[in-house]
Amino acid sequence: MIKVGIVGGTGYTGVELLRLLAQHPNVKLQAITSRSDAGTPVAAMFPNLRGRVDLSFVDPKEAALDQCDLVFFATPNGVAMQQVDALLQAGVRVIDLAADFRIKDVAEWEKWYGMQHASPKAVAEAVYGLPEVNRDKIRQARLIANPGCYPTAVQLGFLPLVEAGVVDVSGLVADAKSGVSGAGRKAETHILFAEAADNFKAYGVSGHRHLPEIRQGLTNAAGQSVGLTFVPHLTPLIRGIHATLYARITKEVDFQALFEQRFANEPFVDVMPAKSHPETRSVRASNMCRIAIHRPQGGDTLVVLSVIDNLVKGAAGQAVHNMNLMFGFDECAGLSQVPLLP
Repeated sequence: MIKVGIVGGTGYTGVELLRLLAQHPNVKLQAITSRSDAGTPVAAMFPNLRGRVDLSFVDPKEAALDQCDLVFFATPNGVAMQQVDALLQAGVRVIDLAADFRIKDVAEWEKWYGMQHASPKAVAEAVYGLPEVNRDKIRQARLIANPGCYPTAVQLGFLPLVEAGVVDVSGLVADAKSGVSGAGRKAETHILFAEAADNFKAYGVSGHRHLPEIRQGLTNAAGQSVGLTFVPHLTPLIRGIHATLYARITKEVDFQALFEQRFANEPFVDVMPAKSHPETRSVRASNMCRIAIHRPQGGDTLVVLSVIDNLVKGAAGQAVHNMNLMFGFDECAGLSQVPLLP
């Protein structure tokens, strides 16, 4: 049994993390912090956790996070980097669900996130927490950079192709759609019901913060520079990501078999039968990524469909998967929920 703290437990990824950890057989929730809601019972804010989480939110200064075995940061970008050094020195392991440690080039990170990085040394140490790529490194890590939601869906869809060197990596295209929960639990005009419902739009076309993260991962997988066009869209869904990925074929192989073999031992990647069309609702509230491969009209372009729940496989579920690896638990512990239908 490990003692776990959560910094920033009032957002959508925070409550999803609480939902998963409350069902985990090897976790004792020690502290959940919130400056603005200190003293409020967690179950009062999130009634779905009544009878499951009996703690109240506490001010970070009173949380005794240095007494935990592991601390999750479910906070805005720029928070974890201010506190990680002290926690690591105290022997506490850290998983950051924000972007503070995802991009290895600190100058590149500062350009995209518009702030000076407070702990470049921690960036160098951090392990990128995509288990399907870095499983062995994650097991030994003190600090995990949990991947973003779009980067998870896009990288998993492209990985078998770029690793095998069977597509033109200079012209990859990712057309991705996300539900409004990806914008977080805050009041903003563009995610109001009257704005987002019955509507569909692209955003961040000239450059989205997840672009350098995706490009970094695919470059590492390909062993060479990757050219990627990434266009995200906002859809009138609460949760879910659908990534439609395009790559030009340069070498003929059995693409279905390539994907099936690459993910054969991955508990949270489901390669569907040829010509399938995975749906976001087929992964709702689960840690699963479902993938299908198409070759329209037998042409030279491969189309990969990749769907995840942005709050689970794209955030909290992947963080729990990383925790399981770090502490030697069963990889699937706390993550075996069947997706919700309808």
